[in-house]
Amino acid sequence: MSSELLAPLDLAFWHLESTDHPMHLGALAHFGPLPGDGDPSAVLELLGSRAAAIPRLRMRVRDVLLPVGAAAWATDKQFDVRRHVREIALPGADFGAETARLAGELMERPVERGLPPWEMYLLTGAPDGSFAVLVKLHHALADGMRAVAIGAGIFDEIAALARRTGRKGAARGDSQDGRWRPVAVPPRSWLPGPGRIVGAARERIGDLGRAVEVGASVVGASVARAGRLDPPGTGALAADSSGTRRVATAVLDLERVHRIRRTSGGTANDVLLAVVAGALRRWLDERGEPLPGADPRALVPVSRRRPGSPVASGNSFSAYLLTLPVTEPDPAARLAAVRRAMDRNKADGPLRGPGAVAVLVDQLPPLAHRFGAPLAGGAARLLFDVLVTNVPLPRSALSLAGAPLRTLFPMAPLARGQALAVAMSPYGGRVHVGLVADGKAVPDLDALAAALSDELDLLEKAD
Repeated sequence: MSSELLAPLDLAFWHLESTDHPMHLGALAHFGPLPGDGDPSAVLELLGSRAAAIPRLRMRVRDVLLPVGAAAWATDKQFDVRRHVREIALPGADFGAETARLAGELMERPVERGLPPWEMYLLTGAPDGSFAVLVKLHHALADGMRAVAIGAGIFDEIAALARRTGRKGAARGDSQDGRWRPVAVPPRSWLPGPGRIVGAARERIGDLGRAVEVGASVVGASVARAGRLDPPGTGALAADSSGTRRVATAVLDLERVHRIRRTSGGTANDVLLAVVAGALRRWLDERGEPLPGADPRALVPVSRRRPGSPVASGNSFSAYLLTLPVTEPDPAARLAAVRRAMDRNKADGPLRGPGAVAVLVDQLPPLAHRFGAPLAGGAARLLFDVLVTNVPLPRSALSLAGAPLRTLFPMAPLARGQALAVAMSPYGGRVHVGLVADGKAVPDLDALAAALSDELDLLEKAD
């Protein structure tokens, strides 16, 4: 893969980013200690070599002349994996809390635009020898399903499968002489320099007026159909974007989720959505914030990717819009309301319902993406208040350098005007929940994470 045009959604996400609005998704994975007396820092070389062998991670975005306004993925001929994979040693007193804090700081930093848009961090320092890996991808590079396919390449089991099936990637991705020499990173200076970030001057294009007109007509029509004239205007979920990020995590028992599902009907995802609704209600009450006059709306992404489609294909998803019954005091009634609403969404299908705004992006010319992205970004607040997504993981047990994967918390991107995104991944009999929030709007994100477990307890008792 030497060059390919960015798919419509890839291009839109690339231009939606600004200096104060990062467009990243990723995952924070925690691993047990290495077998024997292994040193976690030795994993750095393994991470680098496996990441360098994934062709997609060697691609950067470049402008093209035709079609006007488009951009293309092109192989970075000067690719050096050391610019993307780094080790950070953390204080070990509360390793879990430190990794979540650091993940928030890293997720708010723009990637350097002239490089392949991803970063990976090996986080060490836990007293028991365990370690964590933070993977950060620009949303233009991957949607949730593709991020799983890309990121899975670092695991022992997937790497071994690639070797057995003869898949070929880069043989090495380190320095010119073939020796791994990671860049030294002093404390608090590990963040990449600003580089060529969003906001660099762009060449003026004569068709700007037409691009904006087309973008405005399509986005405006979709907002008119699906948007609200009076979206919730107060509280943390309606706060202005600050560009800062905070990350929190929670773990729920998957068997308990299925037990509720078997009794109440619907799906496990219905149960999890009801848990999110209840947690929001509890969190608002505990922080002394009045319940909204109208229930908030959740955007629930739905993959349009067909089984077996190539990883190299672009972002491909639609979404459902779901009213979260936050104002409903009864947990069983909340679950029933979620189930009815999701049944209606599924009956309409992911390409026809009011949440299918992302599908309209395919209708826009590339130039409209370049100049119409601010219009689409500004429309997000009219459409929804919080993103809630379920990201599937491989069902088999995974490891890195022989260290078992303990937890993997997905992290979804925030749209402009949004203060909270909730991503969930079942793995190993548990549901791992990653919460990403605007750091200034939701400084108490840990309280919301704790409320998820409390609400699962409450829903199980009410069922």
